[in-house]
Amino acid sequence: MQAIIIFLLFLTPLSWAIAAEPLSIVVNEIAWMGTETSYNDEWIELYNNSTSIEGWKLISRDGTPEIDLEGEIPSKGFFLLERTDDETVLDIEADLIYKGSLHNQGEYLKLIDNQGNIIDEIDCSEGWFAGDNKTKRTMARKNPLLSGNDSSNWQVSQNPGGTPKTENQSLGVQPLDIEEKVVETTSTPSEISINEILPSAEGPDAENEWIEIFNENNFEVDVSEWKIRDTIGATKTYTISGGTKIKANGFLVFPRPETKITLQNSGDGLELLNPNGEVIDKVNYGKAPLGQSFNRTLSGWVWSTTLTPGKANIITILESIKEKEGKTRPAQTSEIEEGKKAIARIGEALPKASNQLIVFPIALSIAVSSGIIVLFLKKRIKTEEQ
Repeated sequence: MQAIIIFLLFLTPLSWAIAAEPLSIVVNEIAWMGTETSYNDEWIELYNNSTSIEGWKLISRDGTPEIDLEGEIPSKGFFLLERTDDETVLDIEADLIYKGSLHNQGEYLKLIDNQGNIIDEIDCSEGWFAGDNKTKRTMARKNPLLSGNDSSNWQVSQNPGGTPKTENQSLGVQPLDIEEKVVETTSTPSEISINEILPSAEGPDAENEWIEIFNENNFEVDVSEWKIRDTIGATKTYTISGGTKIKANGFLVFPRPETKITLQNSGDGLELLNPNGEVIDKVNYGKAPLGQSFNRTLSGWVWSTTLTPGKANIITILESIKEKEGKTRPAQTSEIEEGKKAIARIGEALPKASNQLIVFPIALSIAVSSGIIVLFLKKRIKTEEQ
């Protein structure tokens, strides 16, 4: 037995068996303000003092971004994470692409190894220690062997755009006033999106069409002078009036009589632009079903018979489920998919055998399982109605 245990220990990779040392890998530079090309072009740079990052995570307190790290960093080398695509830092290839933006007001970032240990952390929840949104100078670490929570260990980069994948320049530029930067940047955050639209209303389109936008930020956003425009037919651009704000995780609905934007029933497109004229979000759709809205979901855009202007989207499709009284109601997508997945799991579990003695109990098991699935869905429907 002892020989087996020793053998297994030898098979276990040391990177998993031994926790990494604090500051073995650190967050070395953060372009939280984006680049001169676009404020969406954020990037983060890691520096390797001694080890690898397989199975590690870089997360923020609010869960955005949350990055699963993979790959190798050469000793004393750099690892570049670019947001959304590899066009963020031109002429330098990203080591990893991630999703989720950094708030201009600050973030609390943690670098966690594959054992769950915090190897490096930067608590900028009250505001970034350094960096300049106006000139696009990054927040650069002075010494990778010193704590990331020490504000004096960070500086504004010497040049706009910072030094991705190269050693930070030690000019020692003093951080600018963070409170002043917050005022400058909160007007154009990227986490504003088109969320739901109604092109083909039950009543007159000219009166009942509407467009909804959503604020994904955890803070209120002023959307004065933002624009919404359609892209097909006699296009129209609507400018949001001054003083208009969206609450944190809130919605704004713009009816057609206000925007004068005609959403073509045969298919159209919409774009959302910030005051700088940059397209922040866009959506295209084909022929619009009567009385259904087009909704953003985590898996893409879908049509729904449940309209939710000013509220979180509810996706309801036209398939129906019989209720106890013999009536029918639209079935929630989650209910239908749950039933399909359950039946699929039963099918996957069937052994490939022709022996009738085996086939009969399997068939019986399927019948019982199917009955359980139906009862489960009925119970859920009854619970929702109550």
